[in-house]
Amino acid sequence: WCSDCFEIKCYNGEKVFVGFSLDTCDREAISFVAKDKPFLADDIQTLMLDSVEKRFNKTKAPRQIEWLSDRGSIYRAYNVQALGRELNLKCCYTASYSPESNGMAEAFIGTIKRDYVYTSDCYSAKEVLKMLPDLIKDYNEVAPHSALGMKSPEEYKQILTKNW
Repeated sequence: WCSDCFEIKCYNGEKVFVGFSLDTCDREAISFVAKDKPFLADDIQTLMLDSVEKRFNKTKAPRQIEWLSDRGSIYRAYNVQALGRELNLKCCYTASYSPESNGMAEAFIGTIKRDYVYTSDCYSAKEVLKMLPDLIKDYNEVAPHSALGMKSPEEYKQILTKNW
């Protein structure tokens, strides 16, 4: 899995901060957190917990999963790393000043901004926070991905599940 955070600037000057986790196999945005204030380590812990629970319907991954992120202090915080170990997530970090090391997360940010944010009315943080769940749902269930044979992450997962 990989994770990163980004900002959405609203027309009225407000900002929305978004953190997300992606499955690097099927490109699904497993979970996200969003708020109108910069993130703290607690927000990344919430993201990690929610990601494991959504994917496995359990409070611990059944096998160790790598959790790749940048070297931001919210990802490197002791309590985030400790929770990662409890959840069976192995915290891994990209090389300093090397966003391409987390290319899938960077591509996700580009897609979300290009295909969703820039084509939407993002007047205020309240409006953006309200639209984010539907935007992520569309990304997962409808949007075709070239790396998945022009299937959405949900369609791709169904094919994988059927073939196993």
